[in-house]
Amino acid sequence: MKQLLIISGLPKATYYYWVNCFGRPNKDEEIEKVLIKLRKLHPNAGYRPMVELLKREGYIVNHKKVQRLMRKLGLCITSFWRKTRKYSSYRGKVGKVAKNLLNRRFNSKVVHQKLVTDTTEFKYYDNGQVKKAYLNPYMDLFNREVVSFEISKQPNFIAISNALSKAIEITSDCPYRRTFHSDQGWAYQTPYYRQKLQEHNIYQSMSRKGNCHDNSVVENF
Repeated sequence: MKQLLIISGLPKATYYYWVNCFGRPNKDEEIEKVLIKLRKLHPNAGYRPMVELLKREGYIVNHKKVQRLMRKLGLCITSFWRKTRKYSSYRGKVGKVAKNLLNRRFNSKVVHQKLVTDTTEFKYYDNGQVKKAYLNPYMDLFNREVVSFEISKQPNFIAISNALSKAIEITSDCPYRRTFHSDQGWAYQTPYYRQKLQEHNIYQSMSRKGNCHDNSVVENF
């Protein structure tokens, strides 16, 4: 053995360290079995989602340990989702563009007087598959409360219209004329949307073209 260690250049202490390690019981055997089971159910989950999945199974494990065990078991993801283009509701001038009445005045001393809205795309998992959903919130600038919202699987006008109708009804108690602010998305330019606001004596305000800072409160949300 001494000659073999000399030829291989392996230190004696290192050799006996690994000999002792091979004889130790695997303390992570139970967690490793759960990881293998979860990988079959969630083939696209990386080590961070795995941490949350383990919590659901009743195992509280540090993310570094999960990453190490996944590497050991060969469970690391080898392919990644291609970064897709961020959703944009802007389709050019398809209707009438309103003036920027809000002008970045993102505060209000009156409840339900100023509301901001936008359509946001996000991804979610459904039986191991990545799908998209679209959120349409209406936020009150008085206290940053979301007074109404709709979630849909497609960026359609029905969801925006439903959220608008709820927002109009909820904010009808405002003693002053209301202002609803949005970007220049196609849905907000349509005659129906504009007419809906006019029927309830609501000012329409829009951000400048390609300027997300004009609607930064709801953009950050």
